[in-house]
Amino acid sequence: MTPSATSDVLLQQTENVLTITLNRPDRLNAISGPMLNELAAKLKEANHDPDVRAIILTGAGKGFCSGLDLKDANERVASGQDLGLTRQAKQLFSLDNSPITAMWRMDKPVIAAINGAAAGFGMDLALIADMRIMSDTAKLAATMVKRNVVPESGGTWLLPRLVGWGKAAEIFYRGLTLGAQECLQLGLANTVVPFDQVMPTAMQWAQEIAANAPLAVQTTKRMMRVGQEETFEATVDHLLMHFTALTGMEDFKEAMRAFSEKRPPQFLGR
Repeated sequence: MTPSATSDVLLQQTENVLTITLNRPDRLNAISGPMLNELAAKLKEANHDPDVRAIILTGAGKGFCSGLDLKDANERVASGQDLGLTRQAKQLFSLDNSPITAMWRMDKPVIAAINGAAAGFGMDLALIADMRIMSDTAKLAATMVKRNVVPESGGTWLLPRLVGWGKAAEIFYRGLTLGAQECLQLGLANTVVPFDQVMPTAMQWAQEIAANAPLAVQTTKRMMRVGQEETFEATVDHLLMHFTALTGMEDFKEAMRAFSEKRPPQFLGR
């Protein structure tokens, strides 16, 4: 994957790590309609790119993502115009081009490097990532009920599974904003670091992931994901099938050679 994108979604690849940066710092990286489509497309592309083994998602400036850009919607509401939701509700809609759907379906690990506030859609983006590294000044803002909206991109499915029903209800119903240390205590943050250490820490973790056997990492993530809706016995059955396939691959032989020779393995993803 080449390090290119529009000015609102930046890509930079360092060896096997792809960094995706939301780049609207003047609006705390609020997501516009075109950005939604491009972000989803880039995530899908990264998931099928064998040269990408780990992804870092972050925001430019002091914000991670302040949510969907509602500027146009606010202007239309203020002028008394209809948002078109009634007409749209009469039609089938597809989430195939949603970044949230793309992230949910991804086998490549995603680290959210949360440098600042993540609100609304931005909070959902953070929650659906595999890991969250937060700046000590970053926040997760579940303020949707204060705007007469809901966590439209999966938050009501994600948060109860991460912190339990009761705590999720408290956060959502009260419209709470959670500081970094509270997120750490709740398990929503994997670690909290100073602002200037967010990206170096995310890159270190991503490079450690990328150094491992990529197909084993991706299979592990896939099995964690599908295991959310499987029985224990079904999951073990699927794991054994994947285990058998992986032990027949060149990377397994390389791991055995490296172990015998007491050196780091050099995985090729095959």
